[in-house]
Parts: sequence; structure tokens; C-alpha cells
Amino acid sequence: MTDAANLTRKTITVGSGPLAREIAIVHRAALKKKSGPTFVWLGGYRSDMAGTKAVELDALAGELGLAAIRFDYSGHGVSGGAFRDGTISRWLEEAIAVLDDIKPKRVILVGSSMGGWITLRLVQELRKRKKAAKVDGIVLIAPAPDFTVELIEPNLTEVERQSLAERGYFEERSEYSPEPNIYTRDLIEDGRRNLVMTGIIETGCPVHILQGMKDPDVPYAHALKLVEFLPADDVVLTLIRDGDHRLSRPQDIEKLKVAVSALILND
Repeated sequence: MTDAANLTRKTITVGSGPLAREIAIVHRAALKKKSGPTFVWLGGYRSDMAGTKAVELDALAGELGLAAIRFDYSGHGVSGGAFRDGTISRWLEEAIAVLDDIKPKRVILVGSSMGGWITLRLVQELRKRKKAAKVDGIVLIAPAPDFTVELIEPNLTEVERQSLAERGYFEERSEYSPEPNIYTRDLIEDGRRNLVMTGIIETGCPVHILQGMKDPDVPYAHALKLVEFLPADDVVLTLIRDGDHRLSRPQDIEKLKVAVSALILND
């Protein structure tokens, strides 16, 4: 059942005073008497919940009669807040707030690109709580944990460093939008406070990573490195020889569906 009848669109306020922002959520309810995990979509940098992968994940949940949650970070999609105010800590706070609002008992987290970083940080925060959603499994698509430190800072040009020092941000041409990517000093400094690839990452659940080998943004060597930090988990890494960063082609979407469905079967 994939019709819109099961979908609820809502907004929640995260933060207070000048830090308050409205976060848009789309929640698909599970079919009655259907037990199983809730799919939670965690998007990438400058992506939104109306993207191909997010919509296809929601449709899969509908086909299986399961619940699904999509939302836009502040400064993304239809949520409020300024994009330039965004940091990993801020977007992580919003992800936690969404789960606190909907209160799923069990979840499968699906993180794309930067959403992979937020997914791993989210798991760390959930594991600190006595009452929190149980994470049944994780799917990471072209994951970019620690990307500010691992992928951006080492490659900064002198002009970009000067722009960060003088203006507090630098711009970079985007392959996916006419608008340039903007990376702020706050994002980079906050990234150092949210690093996950500094020791063993314990998720306590199966992890499936999908990574394109022709990804121009997150080299597949980064996914290989991430696997080394997940020695305690059952990890499957699927390298897609001709895959790009988005992994939104029909054949890529099929791999995503198979990965998510396998986690349900393992439940």
C-alpha cells in the first residue's frame, strides 16, 4: 500500500529563541497489526526528503506495510532555518528531535553521504539513553563521516583558507546545482567535535555500505577506511564499479532496496 493516505506531514520546532527552527517531517504509518522497524531517512549535504532515494525508501516501506520517517534538516528542503547556520551538531540535534517526536520503537537508519556521518553520531547518542529506539540495522550510501576533516580540510586551497579566515566561509562549484556549495568555518570547527573515525565504532547492529567506485565526491577508499572502524559489527560493503556519488539510478535503487530488505529478514 503506497498511497498518500498513510502519510502525515508535520513540522516541529527544534531549539528555542534565536536558535529555533521549524523542521518538516513526512511520517508514513505502518499498516495496522504490522510489526517491524521504522525506516528513517538521513539525507546528505544540500539534499532533501523529496530526492529519489528518500522517496523510493518510503515507497518500499509502503509496499512492506512498515513505517517510514523522512525529514529535512534546517536550511534544507522545506524546513526553516538558514543553511549557513548548519553544523553536524545542529543537524544531529534535529534528527534526535524527530525521533523523540515520533517515538518509533525500532528503526533501520538509512544515511546518504553526510547523512552517513549523522547516522553514526545518532547511533552513538541513542546508545547513551536508557529509553531510545532500538537500531535494528544501518544502510550507508556513499557515506561521508568526518568529511570536513578527512576530505575538505586537507584539500583547501590558499584562496579558500583565506576566505574562511576573512569571510567565515568559502564557496565551491556544485556538480548538482547552479548554486555553489558553501562550507562555513563553523561547520568545519564543529566537525572536529563530532569525529567518529577515531576509534572503534560500535553500532550493535548489521551495517550495509553501498559505495560507487566512480564517486568524485567521496572516494571509495573512504568507505574502505570506515569499515576498519567497524570491527565489532556485521558489515557488508558493496562496491559499485560504475557508481557515482548519488547512486540514484534504477540499478542503484534496487541495490538499496535489497540491502534494506535484507536487514528486515535478519531481524
